[in-house]
Formats: sequence, structure tokens, C-alpha cells
Amino acid sequence: MARLIGWVVTNLDAFIGLVLAVTVAVLGLTNTVSQDVVNSAILLVLGLLAQAVLRDRLRRRTAEQEVRQVIVDTRERLTDLVPPMRELTGPEGALSRAREAIHSSSMVRVLHGSEVGQALAEARQHTDRWDFKGGTGTYLRAVTLPECLKLARRRNATLTVAVEIIDPTDEEVCERYARFRRSLESDEPTEPWTVDRTRKESYATVLAACWYAQRSGLLTVDLRLTAQMTTFRYDLSSSCVVITQENPQTPALRIDRGEVYYNRFTIELDYSRRQSRRVPIESAGQVRLDDEPSVEQVRRLFTALGLALPRSFGDREVADVVRKALQARNPYT
Repeated sequence: MARLIGWVVTNLDAFIGLVLAVTVAVLGLTNTVSQDVVNSAILLVLGLLAQAVLRDRLRRRTAEQEVRQVIVDTRERLTDLVPPMRELTGPEGALSRAREAIHSSSMVRVLHGSEVGQALAEARQHTDRWDFKGGTGTYLRAVTLPECLKLARRRNATLTVAVEIIDPTDEEVCERYARFRRSLESDEPTEPWTVDRTRKESYATVLAACWYAQRSGLLTVDLRLTAQMTTFRYDLSSSCVVITQENPQTPALRIDRGEVYYNRFTIELDYSRRQSRRVPIESAGQVRLDDEPSVEQVRRLFTALGLALPRSFGDREVADVVRKALQARNPYT
């Protein structure tokens, strides 16, 4: 009922004309009123209809003018918004920078605990290269070299390993590294980090590289020694790069191949090696190493490589180097 009353109020002139026309028609049919009255009523109804038509045309014209004005105002406002929108959506705009920031954050995965070892295991699966840069290379000789070689033999594929570790003949860098390792909080019941231990660990990695190279025609090793200490370890395979620190409890980073920073770390490691001292590992062929190298073989090996052992290293220290080279413990276990 309320809806009907609202319609009547909105269309009052048309409703009055309708009622008047029906009333006069009924009265004219029943001869209740004269023909002059009927004619006058007809004229009145026609006038109401004309007034309604004129009103609708006026409303339509007013509405069209309002729509045109809205379009003009909208065009002007959009024109004013074009420069700010370009700043937002252009190649150097805020949206583009935000998109790059979000994409960059997804490039790097943070690894915790057992995820680090799992990521390194995945990186070894199908790789034909391994670039390492770090301290003394304990994980490299304990896990990376033997596991990568095992997988390469299964695939009957070649393996290229590039290694950069601290120079065991440089006492200054060995002292810095030992001091750094001692500064790390650790409850691990291992031997203390001293200059001699640092030298042994680094010599052990050189020995391990030569030992594995002699036992596999699939392996090519590029070994470099640096006087610069790094607190990070970089393990780069053909599928990803994993960045760790000396403390196994510290979260690691993984960047997959195809991401921008994978290529940049590849360049970084390559240029870092170029600035380091190359070990002529081909000279290791002059000394045949047994499955359990003797002290004499090890001494002759390092002499051939131009890395003569310190005079303070007796047979016990050389045997310790052999043990560290071939029986290194996985730091992630």
C-alpha cells in the first residue's frame, strides 16, 4: 500500500488525468453530463498529458546536461591524476619498486636446523659443479667431495670443484680465523681453535682435494688459497647457492638458480678466486698417495705443491692432518 501511495504522489498529474478521463467517460456513457462537459474534460485531460510530456522532456534534458557535466569533471580529474599514476605505475614507479621488493624477498629462502643439510643434499643431487668459499673447508672434505663424487660416478658424469680457503702458510690470517672461531659461543667439546689447528684444517682440505682427484678421472679441482678471512661459507652448485656461517645453529640462506642473486654470487666467487693464490694441483701427480697416505707421502706432496709444512709439524701433526682430511666429521650432525 505504501508503495502504491508513493507511486501516486510521484505521478500525481498523470494519475489525476487518468482518473478524470475514466470518470468523464463513465458519465458520458450514462448520459449523466452533457456533451459540452465531456468535451471540456477531454481538453483538460489532453492538457494534463501535454504538461506531463513537457515535464519529462525537461527532466531528460536536465539529466543529460548533468551527465555531460559529470563526464567533463571526470575527464578533468583523470587528467590531473595521470602524472601521479605514472609515478605509481611507471617503470620506475612505486608499484614497480614494490613489486621488485616483493620478488626480491621471495628470491631468498631462510633455512633452519636440519633444513640446511637437506638443502645441501638437494644441491648435490644432479650438479656437475661445486664452488666453495669459506674458512678451512671441513664440510667440503667431510661430505661435499665424497658425496658429489659418488653421485657423479652413478651418472657417469664429470665434476668440477672450485675451492677457496684460507692460506695455511699465512700465519696472520690463520691467527685471525682462530681468534674468530674462539669468539663464537659453542658448547661443542672439541679441540680449541689455535693457529696450529687452523693450519691443520686448511692443509687437510688441500690433501683431501689431491687425494680424491687421484682416485677419480671425473674430478677436476681448482684450488685457491686466500689471505682474506670470511665469516660466511658459500656452497654453489648448478641448481642453487647455499650461504652458511661457521655456527651450525645460525640460519642459512638458499638462492635458486634463475634468480638474479644466483648469477651475482657466481660472479662474486669467480672474481674472489682470481684474486687468490692458485695451488698447482697438477703437481700432486708427482706423489702417489696411498689409501691411507703416509707421513712421508704427505710431506712430499705439500713440497711439490709449494706448501711446505711448518717445521713445528712433527709426524704426529702430519698424521693429524691425514686424519682430518679423510675422516672429517660433518659439522651439521
